[in-house]
Amino acid sequence: MEVHTRQLQYFIAVAEELSFTRAAQRLHVSQQGLSTQIKQLEHAMDVVLFSRTTRSVELTAAGAVFLQDVRGPLTGLDVAIERARSVHRGEQDRLVLGALEGAALTLTEPILSAFRQRHPAITVELRHFTYEDPSAGLVTGSVDVAFARRPFVDTGVDFEPLFAEPLMVMVAAGHRLAGRAEVFAHELLDEPLLGAATTDPVWNAFWELDAYRDGAPAPVVSRSNSLLEELHKVATGVGIVLTAACARWIPFPGVRLLPIADAPSNEVAVGWRRAHESALVRSFVEVARSIRDTHPKLVNQLQEPDFADCKMPPHL
Repeated sequence: MEVHTRQLQYFIAVAEELSFTRAAQRLHVSQQGLSTQIKQLEHAMDVVLFSRTTRSVELTAAGAVFLQDVRGPLTGLDVAIERARSVHRGEQDRLVLGALEGAALTLTEPILSAFRQRHPAITVELRHFTYEDPSAGLVTGSVDVAFARRPFVDTGVDFEPLFAEPLMVMVAAGHRLAGRAEVFAHELLDEPLLGAATTDPVWNAFWELDAYRDGAPAPVVSRSNSLLEELHKVATGVGIVLTAACARWIPFPGVRLLPIADAPSNEVAVGWRRAHESALVRSFVEVARSIRDTHPKLVNQLQEPDFADCKMPPHL
């Protein structure tokens, strides 16, 4: 019998979601491909795992037993793989650092410089992530540490906060709000919204202002993978985008950025997986904390920006 770990991961996703559509979105695969993999798994096992109708998906009795028994070994395999990766990274004298666009902004360079001074023999490998993975590699375990923007689904992840940025909204230059000095969250609720290309529900809820919608869904008309993609869409009138204050450093023709007076700030932090905290990870966190605490002016510039200065970031 030939059963692949990918098929087991697909099975668990469908079993937890009880929907091929939601499971496919969660796994970032096509629904047809997911269905094919489940059928191949059932054929290999000679067991019917799901009872399917046009309206519902349910586990069979055999499927429920299989779900209970397969989770442990699969989790153990993931842990074993990550431990091997950690050992390999240690052997290579390397720290893998994940980041979304902007990383830790103007704290990035002083943190990395101080860490390199403390560990001159260690190579810092910076990996850039798109909105598809808002955890910047923390959830998948593909990085040791990350400059991450919260909130997102962060089970098993610890954080050291660095600063919190105000939120802004990007609108087209001809938009009805474009001439305002600032806006309020309730003024944006009916606007066509550009969301992020991720299925992370916590991330989407924050950036789509779910806290203000009384349970109503956000009117998301398109999803984007990067800030540049968002800027292009906003400029052509597709919709509006909620973003962090650092977006003001990237002036774009046809786009106006406005502070949202009553929206919560977006926290930027150093994150790491609790189960894989190494001495090198702890050292990086200590350095980041020290840079934050010894540069209060720089942190304050990030947390309380001068919105009149929209072209250049503050300097040390």
